[in-house]
Amino acid sequence: MITVSQRTARDAAPQWRCVPLGPFDFAGQSRYFGGWVASTSDPEEIVMAFPVEGWQGSVAVRLRQDGTGTVVGSVHGVGGVDLDAGWRQALSVLSLDADGNGYPDVGRRDPVVGTLQDEHHYLRPVLFHSPYEAACHFVIAHRISAAQGRRIRQRMAEQHGDRLSLDDGTISAFPTPQQLLTISSVPGLPAEKIGRLHALARAALDGLLDRARLRDLPVPQATAELRRLPGIGPFFSSAIVLRGAGLVDALPPDEITLAGVGRLYGLGRSATPQELAAVGESWRPYRMWCSVLVHVSERRSRAETPGSPARSGD
Repeated sequence: MITVSQRTARDAAPQWRCVPLGPFDFAGQSRYFGGWVASTSDPEEIVMAFPVEGWQGSVAVRLRQDGTGTVVGSVHGVGGVDLDAGWRQALSVLSLDADGNGYPDVGRRDPVVGTLQDEHHYLRPVLFHSPYEAACHFVIAHRISAAQGRRIRQRMAEQHGDRLSLDDGTISAFPTPQQLLTISSVPGLPAEKIGRLHALARAALDGLLDRARLRDLPVPQATAELRRLPGIGPFFSSAIVLRGAGLVDALPPDEITLAGVGRLYGLGRSATPQELAAVGESWRPYRMWCSVLVHVSERRSRAETPGSPARSGD
């Protein structure tokens, strides 16, 4: 159960707590996904900053896992933002809003998954802060390097997003949809991409990119709706639903996952989407989580093998 509580000390900042349902290793999540700002006051703490869905403002969330396994944190906001909503959104990023009690059962049914769970400490998917940020990421990063895309997003955050003050410094969030609509140019982005980002901002304000809404829709319907947005094709629409909204029981037939299934299950070649679907039957109801384990394993195998295909960018 996710629990939210506040410190009783009058001069203390509110503190939020989450008891994970099922195994969860915060350090392992950070090691395999990372990309967060490290806290200067606590080496085991990370900081996320993002606009909160509803778009009334942004938050910075500090998170760590204590000795009991509980994830604890503080939430700092600007504007009329709902701090509880910001905390819940941060938990969604870490897939902590899902019940993982049955996750080990999949490993007992499927020895390949069981081995991967042990090796990767029951790794769960780490998502984008929201489907809105996922969609903006894919538009910005299209046909440029991952490093270029990160620099552009960071510059947009620093120049146009909310700045949040913490005890040990400040951190900037990606622009809210309202802020994004005021941006007329960004160094490194052509005018066409600015127009596409504006369309995404309007879609977010209209509720089309809402995480809960996308999760409730059948995947084919959700991806079909997203493909109506400019610059969002089949690959991006699927990634927004899977990595932005975050589904627990879905199969992403990307090239790396197909190759990983082929290697781990002894096919001697990449699996076909049909073979992935067949293997994935034993992964229910955690097919997405198991796919992430396979994906991470395949990426690591490629990194350790000279002459293997280059690792994909984020």
